[in-house]
Amino acid sequence: MERFALPILLLVIIGFFALNPESSKLFFSPANVSVVLGNQAVITLVAVAVLFPLVAGHFDFSVGGLAVLSSVVTAAAMAEYSLPIPLACLLGVASGAVIGTVNGILVARFGMNAFVSTLGMATLLGGLIQWYTGGMAIIGVARSFTAFGSGTWLGLPSVVFVVIVLLLMAWYLLTNTPYGRSLYAIGSNARAAELVGLPKNRYTLLAFTISGTLAGLAGVILAARTGGANADNGTYLLFPALAAVFLGATAIQPGRFNIVGTVVGVLFVAVSVSGLILSGAANWVDQVFNGLALLVAVGLSSYLRDRRSGKRGRSKSKLAT
Repeated sequence: MERFALPILLLVIIGFFALNPESSKLFFSPANVSVVLGNQAVITLVAVAVLFPLVAGHFDFSVGGLAVLSSVVTAAAMAEYSLPIPLACLLGVASGAVIGTVNGILVARFGMNAFVSTLGMATLLGGLIQWYTGGMAIIGVARSFTAFGSGTWLGLPSVVFVVIVLLLMAWYLLTNTPYGRSLYAIGSNARAAELVGLPKNRYTLLAFTISGTLAGLAGVILAARTGGANADNGTYLLFPALAAVFLGATAIQPGRFNIVGTVVGVLFVAVSVSGLILSGAANWVDQVFNGLALLVAVGLSSYLRDRRSGKRGRSKSKLAT
């Protein structure tokens, strides 16, 4: 049952806010559903970006800043340098991939602590964004680009379909390829993975590169959704993403970071916050809920991971005897 506890809880929350008199009128309205799904497209990609280094056993606190940097690069390329949309988007994604690779080099090649190095990178990126933008928003991107970000297809935001394709690719990479299985092995026991011949450093570096690339894609979608870029350090993207990833580690594959659980985690946080706001809750509820969800999720995922490791250890002992 613990595999499906979070999805069941998500359905209960949806049912509660759908029946609650204060939120029922707007909760299932097309406008609210479109806004929630469209906004969570960016959070979902940032969450998956966080997930790859976590699978390898490392934190990456720079993904929020990377997404904002990518949105700034994309918007500035169009608004200030009049570059075509495809080239501007490519530059945005490339900026994320390059910074992600730098993170990977610092962690995998130089042995720096990922917690400290990526936190430093996030701080650096926030400063660079403030310097370039002067604290002002960048506007004036191509109308067709903004139209895509705010447009719908089959009744859903267009960006949702882009995210679904990327999610399927990430899921396949982690669950159906030797690289993905090796990355889980490295995150579970890096020393044992090295002893069996897995290239730990190279795979870890690649995980950070993938993380940066996904954060870059999130930034491009963010620019399309907002019609430009805002000067921000990206923490408003990072913490909901972290909460979703750790909540996801309590579902589907308890004690293990996974794509499907992460998506459920994103929806759980988004639906809960949306329902609370529609019920009349104050604006600060968003931050409080995200912080509380993150604390609870980290505790539960750690407990489930330790229990899973304990079960494996007991089963090995039985086999040995």
